[in-house]
Amino acid sequence: MLGKSFASPLLTLDFAARLSFFSTDLATAAPNNLNFSNGILPNVTRGACTSLAATKKWELHSTAQTASITLNDEDRKAWEACKQALSVFQFSDEEEDKILGKAFGHVHSPYWSEERKKEVPQFEIVSEKLEYLRSLNLSDDDLGKLLKKFPEVLGCSLEEELRNNVQVLAKEWGIEGKSLKNVLLRNPKVLGYNVDCRGDCMAQCTRCWVRF
Repeated sequence: MLGKSFASPLLTLDFAARLSFFSTDLATAAPNNLNFSNGILPNVTRGACTSLAATKKWELHSTAQTASITLNDEDRKAWEACKQALSVFQFSDEEEDKILGKAFGHVHSPYWSEERKKEVPQFEIVSEKLEYLRSLNLSDDDLGKLLKKFPEVLGCSLEEELRNNVQVLAKEWGIEGKSLKNVLLRNPKVLGYNVDCRGDCMAQCTRCWVRF
């Protein structure tokens, strides 16, 4: 009928072949951080590629939030070692970067307000905190859930906050054992509380016992 037109099969096949070749060529030549999902052309807002040999810097780009972490070779090794400590929880590579980034000030987190300075995590310190949390009857599955809910826990002080707050929960509220486990899974931020304004706000609400 008039008014309807059908594309030639040969033309359609030729166009598809050309498009496939074009897309494959772009994907091969493009940097790893370009996005081809959903047919969208590459997004090059991640930043320019930098020669590691020339700058001896390593850049981590978080896809979850706008953040750029620049580390030298030694710090990069420490970062990767800490990611290895998190590997037992079966997080994705991006999730591990995000957890460490939020815990140590490289990715913005409202929890820290403006007080958290950037710090390179150390394997021994991260492992020690994980082992302490396991000692509170938290399984690796429990810890995985806790870290997703409150990644900043790895950046809290083991003695002044984690251990001290567990003691406060036991002494002031009689919360320990199974009850403690349930509280930590429901509200893990209690591990990082270090302020008690007692109703006279000190503008540190994310870390205040009043929230408990």
